[in-house]
Amino acid sequence: MNRTAVVERATAETRVTAELTLDGSGRAALETGVPFFDHLLAAMARHAGFDLDLRASGDLEVDPHHTVEDSAIVFGQAFRQALGTGEGIARYASIHLPMDEALVLVALDISGRPFVQFDVAFPASRVGSFSVDLVEEALRAFAAHAAVTLHVDLVRGRNTHHIAEAVFKALGVVLGRAAAVVGQGVPSTKGIL
Repeated sequence: MNRTAVVERATAETRVTAELTLDGSGRAALETGVPFFDHLLAAMARHAGFDLDLRASGDLEVDPHHTVEDSAIVFGQAFRQALGTGEGIARYASIHLPMDEALVLVALDISGRPFVQFDVAFPASRVGSFSVDLVEEALRAFAAHAAVTLHVDLVRGRNTHHIAEAVFKALGVVLGRAAAVVGQGVPSTKGIL
């Protein structure tokens, strides 16, 4: 089974290409022009066990918003494409993931129904020059295009960097577990995801 996808997206604001291998080694080659976002994506790929090569160029002189959102859209599309029919996957996964004082809960259903419940209050509005509002925007864009149900809750935390990184590490863990092939057939009474 070759669970790999290549997706390109070009708009008047951004150009994004991604190559994703679900059954990888956690290798990431990232170049979005938004260093903290690259850091978050690298953590996610590592903990998912995915190989992700994602390159983006965008109107960073305006704001990183378009680049982050469009990168997440393309990653979501690549994830959905690489899954194929979803035959044999675990489908569900969740984790309470700690990072120092921060503790987050992330739960995922590869359901075919895009939904995000995001309950994270960051103590600060930025990590360096990165606006943490973009964390939720990225997750919403990913979930919409991957067609997954995603719940993200902050249990506790004081350090904004730790919270954001814990969210993406936890996302990686649950993506890897939910996408893992553990049986046969599509895991749904409907017969499709």
